[in-house]
Amino acid sequence: MTTIVKATSKGQITIPMSWRKQFDTNQFILKCQGDTITLQPIDLETIIKRDEKKGDKVIFNAVRDNKGKGISAEELLKVLKKIDG
Repeated sequence: MTTIVKATSKGQITIPMSWRKQFDTNQFILKCQGDTITLQPIDLETIIKRDEKKGDKVIFNAVRDNKGKGISAEELLKVLKKIDG
């Protein structure tokens, strides 16, 4: 399905609801290559579980640890210093 959307004055676009309902997420990755923008749905919990199985360590997850609000650089440094000892 193809649709035309218009950007708002703030540069925002709306993904049609019928498209959003196809995915169990409200988070997406945008990639820009030349004159093409690709939008891909992601599920952070699935990515975190996959990375942990590979042996990667998740230090901070904004969705899990801070209700999706992110973290300041200073707070991240505090967390890293605690881990490093």
